[in-house]
Amino acid sequence: MSFYVQTQIMQFAQALPLECGASLASYELAYETYGQLNESKSNAVLICHALNASHHVAGQYRGQNNSEGWWSNMIGPGKPVDTNRFFVIGVNNLGSCFGSTGPVHINPATQKPYGADFPVVTVEDWVDAQERLVTRLGIEKLLAVMGGSLGGMQVLAWSMRYPKRVRHAIVIASAPNLTAENIAFNEVARRAIVTDPDFHGGHYYEHGVVPKRGLRIARMIGHITYLSDDVMNTRFGRQLRRVAGNLESDSLAEQNYLYSTQEVEFQIESYLRHQGDKFAEYFDANTYLLITRALDYFDPAKAFEGRLSQAMACIEAKFLVISFTTDWRFSPSRSQELVKALLDNHRQVSYVNIDAPHGHDAFLLEDPQYLSVVRSYFKHL
Repeated sequence: MSFYVQTQIMQFAQALPLECGASLASYELAYETYGQLNESKSNAVLICHALNASHHVAGQYRGQNNSEGWWSNMIGPGKPVDTNRFFVIGVNNLGSCFGSTGPVHINPATQKPYGADFPVVTVEDWVDAQERLVTRLGIEKLLAVMGGSLGGMQVLAWSMRYPKRVRHAIVIASAPNLTAENIAFNEVARRAIVTDPDFHGGHYYEHGVVPKRGLRIARMIGHITYLSDDVMNTRFGRQLRRVAGNLESDSLAEQNYLYSTQEVEFQIESYLRHQGDKFAEYFDANTYLLITRALDYFDPAKAFEGRLSQAMACIEAKFLVISFTTDWRFSPSRSQELVKALLDNHRQVSYVNIDAPHGHDAFLLEDPQYLSVVRSYFKHL
């Protein structure tokens, strides 16, 4: 059962110091809320989004078809995170392209879009901005902070940066930092964008163009890492889309995904190009660069000479950590590092490794065991 929601904008006039040494003199955060905050303000759940998601976590926009929130299978009335019980908050991170202040917005110093001049932001910067929004909503302590992938990193940052303001932390398909392989994938994707002739050093807004070719390739690279080998083989295998010299029967819209210079022969090629084309229509290239850099930089153990247990010693929250067997981008072993560090500090933690075939994308999908684990955890809050 769906419900209607509306985006809200919160303005901040107080400067936000950033990890890079710069600051934002003023900024806006786009957010949505679902459910009702109780009288004691003790039922608030903050959702942290991953790379290409936003504050639109659940519900749909009135009058807009196919506008379901990106985690609508998880959050809503009667869902695992039940908005009949909890007051759920979704916040769009700084630097994003979905309403919060970012590269597409006007730089007060130049009266032009920030573009490549938008300051570098980190996971910790996002959490600091979220903390201000939560405080403005009158919430002293969050019942839970929850997120998957990059969202899970924000949950970790919340639990370490504001330990007395988080009761429960739910970290899904995440890691305490990126492996060299993950950083490499991000760098190849970024190079695809910055070498696009339409990138113009990040100031493409002024030229009236979008580096769509680079964005397409970046998304294709990313999407490969989100799926498991089993899913790709099951869904696509080596199936061809060419029959007797012609493309298989598809909709005209789908056939338009073919590039004029090279026809698509394999179904997996068609699928990746379809995903790339969709992404290039709605996502901002500068935002992609900013967010993947934030992913790369996140490493709370760095300040403790790599000792994660020491970095997490300040944590007071109870944890639920979930991983997926076929997630090779954020493998179960990375979640187990978090579990070990929490146990080293005698913290309460529940850990589940879900046997699911979907790869990293599993945290967004309908898996009965996964949804049941989350439902059970929240039922006892």
